[in-house]
Amino acid sequence: MVILRWTSTFFVIVAAFLQLIHFAYSESFIGVNYGQVADNLPPPSETAKLLQSTSIGKVRMYGADPAIIKALANTGIGIMVGTSNGDIPSLASDPNAAQQWINSNVLPFHPASNIILITVGNEVITSSDGNLMSQLLPAMQNLQNALNSASLGGKIKVSTVHSMAVLRQSEPPSSGMFHPQYIPTMKGMLGFLSSTGSPFAINPYPFFAYQGDPRPETLAFCLFQPNSGRFDSRTNINYMNMFDAQLDAIRSALNSIGFKGVEIVVAETGWPYKGDSNEVGPSVENAEAYNGNLIAHLRSMAGTPLMPNKSVDTYIFALYDEDLKPGAASERSFGLFKPDLTMTYDIGLSKSSQTPATPTTPVTPAPKSKATGWCVPKTGVSDAQLQANLDYACSQQGIDCGPIQPGGACYDPNTVASHAAYAMNLLYQKAGRNPWNCDFSQTATFTSNNPSYNGCTYPDGST
Repeated sequence: MVILRWTSTFFVIVAAFLQLIHFAYSESFIGVNYGQVADNLPPPSETAKLLQSTSIGKVRMYGADPAIIKALANTGIGIMVGTSNGDIPSLASDPNAAQQWINSNVLPFHPASNIILITVGNEVITSSDGNLMSQLLPAMQNLQNALNSASLGGKIKVSTVHSMAVLRQSEPPSSGMFHPQYIPTMKGMLGFLSSTGSPFAINPYPFFAYQGDPRPETLAFCLFQPNSGRFDSRTNINYMNMFDAQLDAIRSALNSIGFKGVEIVVAETGWPYKGDSNEVGPSVENAEAYNGNLIAHLRSMAGTPLMPNKSVDTYIFALYDEDLKPGAASERSFGLFKPDLTMTYDIGLSKSSQTPATPTTPVTPAPKSKATGWCVPKTGVSDAQLQANLDYACSQQGIDCGPIQPGGACYDPNTVASHAAYAMNLLYQKAGRNPWNCDFSQTATFTSNNPSYNGCTYPDGST
């Protein structure tokens, strides 16, 4: 009996240890959207294995498909489930309907399936159905009451998801404000979020901002690539990427109506890898740059200028293409993975120790290895471009450009080329040493020759 009890305890400890290993490899601030408007998706069980082979820590569903929720049981992956916009009237008018929704979509699965958030509808406030706006808060309250009655009120949050169109103004970020006609509804909803500790969920898409302003400098600003930035004279902050600017505009809007304590979650953001011939911006290169640099930015824990030193939970759109979606080709081309579970392009999400199982033959390519050596400017790059690279690198949080300041070990020779080389390599090494960290709008390259000289040491990843 003693041996049997010890054996049982041992297996419990081992199981707990294995779960800790999963949590160690996953990153809770990186999520993915799991849309299902498609007829070629792999089985949920295979998707669960795929997700466990990555550092993705959370999944957002647009509904509450029981097969998917069950498949994610005991994985530790956080699950965001949602009600449709069409569910809102009944949820708002009938507390029993809300209780039944919880009974059907939450209670049979929790806690084995780690449901963390219920979103009530999607982009309701800016939808064409004005009646839904007044019904949104009652629906959220009824679902919260149903959770409370099941003793889950402190464990599962209730929110809703907004488009950036809720803002009347977003530039500069410090002037961010909601449209006046939305503010009465916003205040009621934000009061609910504040009292329950629930997040404000938003869908920022730098891709759409670029489509509205398709200049090269706008593309670099949207893709986290070297650019001159956009200066906010009210805060003296020079924003270096659109993602931070959009989030801080939301932060400013929330603060302006008295809700500084409500946290923000990015429910959707992404970039299509393919589009119609008349669409501006979709390409594999741009999608890889946006999502890869976004993940590097999140992993840096730099945060945004108004929300520093933390990563906003961010759900990338999307896990798979949705081939039945209407509209432009880009709408069907956001998938990070193909239906056969291979990567559309590599943004450094895979765990090197695992590969996903597939229904057919496993063909997942190995993750791209970390690039080796040093990142330096290509020959022939203009001083103007080098200066832009230098300004960009030194503006990033955690990058110490002191050695190239007067008196620093790398100040001499005092040339733009020398200073840019040091700063570009430093950013590459600090950002994760991935190939896309040494791009700088295609003005950088790798070298195996150590560029260090005299007392000036260029980091190489080991220092």
